[in-house]
Amino acid sequence: MPVHRPAPTLLTGLLVLLFAALSPGPAHADASGPAVPARGSAYMGIGVLAHDGQTGTPKTGLATQTEGVDVASYQGDVSWPTLLGSGVRWAYSKASEGTYYTNPSFAQQYNGSYDVGMIRGAYHFATPDTAGGAAQADYFVDHGGGWSKDGRTLPGVLDIEWNPYGAACYGKSKSGMVTWITDFLNRYKARTGRAAVIYTATSWWTDCTGNYSGFGATNPLWVARYASEVGTLPAGWSTYTMWQYTSTGPTVGDHDKFNGAIDRVVALANG
Repeated sequence: MPVHRPAPTLLTGLLVLLFAALSPGPAHADASGPAVPARGSAYMGIGVLAHDGQTGTPKTGLATQTEGVDVASYQGDVSWPTLLGSGVRWAYSKASEGTYYTNPSFAQQYNGSYDVGMIRGAYHFATPDTAGGAAQADYFVDHGGGWSKDGRTLPGVLDIEWNPYGAACYGKSKSGMVTWITDFLNRYKARTGRAAVIYTATSWWTDCTGNYSGFGATNPLWVARYASEVGTLPAGWSTYTMWQYTSTGPTVGDHDKFNGAIDRVVALANG
């Protein structure tokens, strides 16, 4: 009696499906939208171009400002001597995200900027849908986001912006988002003695916190807007401390202005 065997086409199809299910990938997509980046790959300003666009670059000569940069893992080892030679005097490096990711390039970026004479700091990419604010502040401090009064280390930054992995406001209500941010800021202050800087975009802040005005008196603002002027600030702040103005600047792309001369950068570092 002949032995029954599965048709080759069926067996091949099953193997293909099994391989696809087991194979990891940096991103995934479905029929409803574009590819979603891998967890951990977010960076400061990841949503700015898609949501706010770009309408120019800052005018020069209008006020004293100090050039800075912000970097993350996708930029790898950074040429700090080149940036220093181009006039960059301060830098922030991504340290962590959520409670599940640390930047593998953090040491080269954070220490490298310091070693060439820059004033440096660390930032945390917030994911309010994965863990509480206090837990993420602890994770940040424990993985590079601490502070020391050496005149060269800036306070940590809470990067709170569009969710690259899902719903823009991370599934939080406006009041829920304000509570999450408050929990992060309070724990960071308790752990380090410093008020964290808040990085955000006015449009995101308006949509996701209801344009909450309660942090302006205590936390410096780092605003994102890729334009010739900084524009309208989130409620509660009458001025900005830092401004991310482009993602296409020289050497690393993400460039920033500190709203003051280098002595003001030092003052923020010293607290």
